Amino acid sequence: MFGLDRLKEDIDAIAERDPASRSRLEIVLCYPGLHAVLFHRLAHAAWRARLRLIGRLISHVGRVLTGIEIHPGARLGRRVFIDHGMGCVIGETAELGDDVTLYHGVTLGGVSLAREKRHPTLENGVIVGSGAQVLGPVTVGENARIGANAVVLKDVPAGVTMVGIPAKQVLPRQVGAPATAFHAYGTPRTDIPDPTAKALDALSGEIAALRTRLEALESGDDEAEAPPAEDRPEAPSAESRSS
Repeated sequence: MFGLDRLKEDIDAIAERDPASRSRLEIVLCYPGLHAVLFHRLAHAAWRARLRLIGRLISHVGRVLTGIEIHPGARLGRRVFIDHGMGCVIGETAELGDDVTLYHGVTLGGVSLAREKRHPTLENGVIVGSGAQVLGPVTVGENARIGANAVVLKDVPAGVTMVGIPAKQVLPRQVGAPATAFHAYGTPRTDIPDPTAKALDALSGEIAALRTRLEALESGDDEAEAPPAEDRPEAPSAESRSS
């Protein structure tokens, strides 16, 4: 847990995912995300040894120094990178897999007061953009991407991109794309369709078609297309007329 090999692995992961890093020494000295993960390892070890107060104290010191709050009960996998990190909160029963990337302002929070699994599970390779909120005991599938400021309240399939409030799927995993492709802030550099705009466009098209049909009917055009049979209102039955 605390070996030099594990530390080297963490440093290499940061160097790979952050083009702003200039040297490994800079990463060791100046990256609060790395410091927060190291503090968490100490706090988590104390927590598992049932030294709960000591674990919380170590976690609190790490929060004061880094601006990143990780509950000592949370479980973090290997090569977790918290970029920038300020304001990031990871709850007690949260579970993060390997190669997960979080940005500043991310909350992995709970929505229940019960002492149970109430925080998210992020599987391997998940990226969560800045300001995103993943709430409740939901599971975010492997290599999924959560866009900046999204609010995730339901399980997320593997490999997709989610944006919006509440978060909706906007991009599936591209066929043939490498599963390990990294997208900063959980946002690929492609045109991302807006689900709301798409729905409004469909509604506008429907209104235009209805307007055309109405104008044709008002002009007395006998060839105006009648609505399909299934769309016509049913004639009242004799029973309903008598009542």
